Amino acid sequence: MVKKLKAYWKLIKSLQTFLLLLTGITGFISSRCPYTSLDLMLLMIISLFLAISGTTIFNMVFDRDIDSKMKRTQKRPLPMGEITTKEAIVLGIILTVVGLAIAFYLSLLYGLIILAGLFIDFVIYTVWLKRISAWSILWGGISGGMPILAGRVLGVGEVDLTGILLAASILFWIPTHIMTFNIRHFEDYNNAKIPTFASKYGFQNTRLIISLSTILSSLAFVLGAFVLGLEWGFIRVLIILAVIALGFAVNSILKPNDKTNFRVFKVASLYMVAAMFIIALGSIYL
Repeated sequence: MVKKLKAYWKLIKSLQTFLLLLTGITGFISSRCPYTSLDLMLLMIISLFLAISGTTIFNMVFDRDIDSKMKRTQKRPLPMGEITTKEAIVLGIILTVVGLAIAFYLSLLYGLIILAGLFIDFVIYTVWLKRISAWSILWGGISGGMPILAGRVLGVGEVDLTGILLAASILFWIPTHIMTFNIRHFEDYNNAKIPTFASKYGFQNTRLIISLSTILSSLAFVLGAFVLGLEWGFIRVLIILAVIALGFAVNSILKPNDKTNFRVFKVASLYMVAAMFIIALGSIYL
């Protein structure tokens, strides 16, 4: 039983799921005080966690043949036979349906954004484009930006400029993440016949895009904080961290190699997490 539960936990890719959940919480806190909206925030967390987990499981089911061919992913629960395809599908349906039901109960617009994110992630990105186009990561980025937009929308009741900027900051971070792993596991992706920017446009151009994406993500966070109206103290910290991230990005452009590229990825990831905490904390003090 414990072994099976551990396999299910791996199936939802908990680190990725909680990172997306953190963005949704940030979006919500940017719109209203969590202390006075605790019940609503808890229901939002549950709905996001279930919906994201369910979609992740669907992705794992559809990509199980790819995962079995790649060293990085061949020990996932489905390729290893720890969970059957039927079990994964049933769990994915339950989590997704319950998550969406709670989302639509909370707000029609919030539910629609969550549904759009799931559709883009699974149908457009995973099923349709991932195996035929390197540009599929654009849609992966859009779906990745949906949780923070959804959280913001649930709080303010509409799609506003702040929500769009926060979603854009995540959208621009996604290529940094995906392309870095495309380079580090280049042979894996080639063996699985997955088109990547590295295979289509070369390592040099891919590293340039990673650096530019980091710059755009950093700027989107700062602009989002400015439009949100955070106090200058919080914005200054964001700017300082953004300058540090930009420095690593520029260094990677001037001295492109695997080491500087991976540093950009780590710095961009740390910056994204730090920026969300700063925006959430700054919003509480508004």
